[in-house]
Amino acid sequence: MKRGFSAAPRQESPDVREPSIDTDDRAASERLEGRNPVTEALKHGRPIDKLFISRDADSSLRHLAAMAEERSIPVVRVDKRRLDAMSFSHAHQGVIAVAAAVPYAELEDVFALAEKSGRPPLIVVLDGISDTGNLGAIIRSAECAGAHGVIIPRRRSAGITAAAAEAGAGAAEYIPIVRVPNISAALTELKDRGLWIYAAAAEGSVSLYDTDLTGPAAIVIGSEGEGVGRLVRENSDFLISIPLLGKTSSLNASVAAGVILYEAVRQRTVLQHQIT
Repeated sequence: MKRGFSAAPRQESPDVREPSIDTDDRAASERLEGRNPVTEALKHGRPIDKLFISRDADSSLRHLAAMAEERSIPVVRVDKRRLDAMSFSHAHQGVIAVAAAVPYAELEDVFALAEKSGRPPLIVVLDGISDTGNLGAIIRSAECAGAHGVIIPRRRSAGITAAAAEAGAGAAEYIPIVRVPNISAALTELKDRGLWIYAAAAEGSVSLYDTDLTGPAAIVIGSEGEGVGRLVRENSDFLISIPLLGKTSSLNASVAAGVILYEAVRQRTVLQHQIT
């Protein structure tokens, strides 16, 4: 049971969900505050994770929002009190940009890396991981396990900020991180390209240790609180579970990702030894 994997691209549908406000990372070094600094950053292509802008935006702020949207940077409209709480300079002028630690990649970069490696694609898809520590830890595990890329949504997700990069011990420098408008649409594209989709769920009907991860695979990890969303479940080929022998009902998202990734490594290593 193997899908043939193809590099043919497809267009993704837009995300219709409301944006969330991600303010857990408060490092001043990654905040750009005020109209001129944000304008220059956008003009010169600096990696921006998210743009926070006043709900009462005037024409110049609306122009900044348009510039950000042209670069597919999420724009979050908030009230002045939220901007005041986020601001370190207390001179935000109605706009704050959160800088990304590394540039985001494209899906083509992931498949190019897989082809270069000579191994079946192994991709981690994150459905709404909101904690930067978890995000960084998952990226670190993915890179160590030889995964070819990590996919995250543009909204309702932590981004590759300095805190996430630090939590990942610099792994984000070595593995493509792709940010997409819609996770369900991204899974459809991955299936079109020949990957099998394995979503981790506590109630999954198939045990991880009865799952074949030797072929082209995408491993989906859900959010810390809600797990994998309904539409993502429906777009997955398998719901897999990790056996739990204690009394706690679930594993931390980053731990679950590491367990599944290294089961894939084990299976692929065994298969390679059998072939050679």
